[in-house]
Amino acid sequence: MTTTRPPLPPFTAETAARKVRLAEDAWNSRDAHHVALAYTADCRWRNRAEFPVGREAIVQFLQRKWARELDYRLIKELWAFAGNRIAVRFAYEWHDAAGLWFRSYGNENWEFDDSGLMRRRIASINDLPIGESQRLFHWPLGRRPDGHQGLGELDL
Repeated sequence: MTTTRPPLPPFTAETAARKVRLAEDAWNSRDAHHVALAYTADCRWRNRAEFPVGREAIVQFLQRKWARELDYRLIKELWAFAGNRIAVRFAYEWHDAAGLWFRSYGNENWEFDDSGLMRRRIASINDLPIGESQRLFHWPLGRRPDGHQGLGELDL
């Protein structure tokens, strides 16, 4: 039995934006097992200099990531879409174990199978050291509130 993960391709502007927000919400949960369910069993990633393949590798990657990137808060925004592909831009804020804060900026290219599971994720990310007073993402840990500004409104 194949699991479906709506919205399904081909995407419209509305369904692509919904897919992006669902991904943002999942990542803000910082639950690696939950996040991994959005990917095919053999999903291929490129994330900085790591190339995880498959759900278990994705879970391990995310667990390492969120053990290192503390108080993680993420905003994703739809950039473009066509057929079964979505391009996203994002920013997230986090601090390390020493208390140093960062804002990480990036772009992702996503490709989905017919059941709406992501089979490829290609991410390019840059980290900017920031002071704690420069933080812009102040909601309680978890899902970004609906009324919180997005990347466009924050001029990021």
